[in-house]
Amino acid sequence: MSGHAARAALDRKAMIAKLHIAKTKLALSEDSYRAILMRVARVASARDASDAQLLALLAEMRRLGFRDRPLSDNPQVRLIFALWKEMAPFVADASDAALCAFCRRQTGISRPEWLSGRQANQLAEGLKAWLAREQAKAEGGS
Repeated sequence: MSGHAARAALDRKAMIAKLHIAKTKLALSEDSYRAILMRVARVASARDASDAQLLALLAEMRRLGFRDRPLSDNPQVRLIFALWKEMAPFVADASDAALCAFCRRQTGISRPEWLSGRQANQLAEGLKAWLAREQAKAEGGS
């Protein structure tokens, strides 16, 4: 395999891996993920997509709220996003867009990245408490 072909194969593998990460981060069911593959690229599997189709699929995942790079250098903001992902089994929508809506309802500010340190701490503590309550309910506790 030539250097160019090897590089293209690595890029392709990376794009497919990124699609699977997006599926997980967006909390998509298998059916929803397959529906996106069919709607955007007319394929049943990411492996069957051309490079151009893979790029279109990644663009669609980004439109749906997937971020393929770190959201923030701020550890409090990363904690907020991590806690929100842990809430996935307990909320109807675990997407980043839903987190932003929750953040707006709680603080009046649309993005966790824009919160002051005090606001980010309050939001994180609120998410921790909510998560603990939901986990206790799921385990049959109070």
